[in-house]
Amino acid sequence: MSILSTVKGWVTMLLKKKAKEEFDIAPICSAQMEEWVQECVSIYQGNPSWISEDDHIDTVNFAKSVCSEVARLAMLATSITVDGSARAEWLQEQVERIYYQLREWVEYGCAYGTIILKPDGETVRMYTPEEFEVTAETDGKITGVVFHNWKKIGDDWYTLLEYHRFEGKQYAITNKCYVGTHADDTNKQIDISLSPWAGLAEDVYIDNVDGMLFGGFRTPQANNIDMASPCGLPIFSEAVQELRDLDIAYSRNAEEIFDSSRTVLLDSDTLLPTGGRVVKSAAAFEHRRDMMKLPRTVKNVQGDGKETLYQEINPQLNTEMRLKGLDALLNQIGYKAGFSNGHFVFNESGGIQTATQVEADQQRTIQLIKDVRDKLEGCVSGLIYALSVMADLYGFAPAGVYEVVYDFGDITYNREEDRARWWGYVQAGKVPAWMFFVKFEGMSEEDAKAMVEEAAPKQPTLFGREE
Repeated sequence: MSILSTVKGWVTMLLKKKAKEEFDIAPICSAQMEEWVQECVSIYQGNPSWISEDDHIDTVNFAKSVCSEVARLAMLATSITVDGSARAEWLQEQVERIYYQLREWVEYGCAYGTIILKPDGETVRMYTPEEFEVTAETDGKITGVVFHNWKKIGDDWYTLLEYHRFEGKQYAITNKCYVGTHADDTNKQIDISLSPWAGLAEDVYIDNVDGMLFGGFRTPQANNIDMASPCGLPIFSEAVQELRDLDIAYSRNAEEIFDSSRTVLLDSDTLLPTGGRVVKSAAAFEHRRDMMKLPRTVKNVQGDGKETLYQEINPQLNTEMRLKGLDALLNQIGYKAGFSNGHFVFNESGGIQTATQVEADQQRTIQLIKDVRDKLEGCVSGLIYALSVMADLYGFAPAGVYEVVYDFGDITYNREEDRARWWGYVQAGKVPAWMFFVKFEGMSEEDAKAMVEEAAPKQPTLFGREE
């Protein structure tokens, strides 16, 4: 674990302890769960515990690739539309402002197992488990949480603990502020009006609220580290051992390749013309070798016969066998993360190619992405609801109903197959040709209809003229 991660973990621990004391709360997530998530996050960040300079073990950071691939497929051709009123138009603007960050947030959610998206003034902020403490859950959903916020102004560190929960039928928020000389200094509590969050009230109670004022995203697999926790596990949690084995196997292969350069053993006497002085020292040999522009793989030996004057050593690589081993590890990592076999390969292109292949070979991948998208939909819906409540409280937009429509792209989509299928529809007379040109040629409906009409054969009239 890096020094930065250690320091951040220490600050997080102290702030969570402070939150327990201030609000008299009991945490839902166990210390074992928090430690495991932090270990997985270190792996995702490229700092696994098994890196060793002495043993020449580095990391290829494949955990990052797994999380990135899940996010890429989950957000593939995804659109979110809010419609129905002036309130809906305002909500649509908020969604569009954060849309470009959703893929990144989904990736972080896969790395941490859980993230929270919460309105934060004029923006939406993502919170990781290091920045919140879960205090209550209902039916597997977070219903109580303390958020940690920091701001540094000059030499002063300001901390805000923001406690969200239900008290009876009211939604309650309590804010407590502190100032200190470092991030974990919460010894001096101050009035919120003297903090960077001066616009907030210390205690807020809201009526007619049906859900939490944030959206929570968690990975779909069950939590076998802490079964009482509403939080998820990193998407690669089951494959940590295989990720370690992959790094070791890759490092051994890279080390073998690095050490595999051809070596030439050459008697130093052969570097001199007839009657020249014999090269005795290694330094003199290297100097003469460099002058003659010979490869540095030429090494000096003292020969006593013609048969020992020149010898080549060409190490044999086990690359083919090692690549098969790497592919086996990649398959196992992908399978444990929820992907179909063969989605990740080292030495050839793989994954989803055609719809027919997907139907037979990629069903696990499809199910994984569907489950992640379901979790994402619930998260964004919760966020939109929170934004709507904020609009009511602060008058950001007129009251009104809204409807959210999610359109998730088909991860099995193949444009050329779709194009051929639609052209078949045109030839069979099932759809008009102009629809094909609009869908696949980027033409407007008006231009496409005009082109089709212009190309249509003219029918002769009674007097022989075409019309």
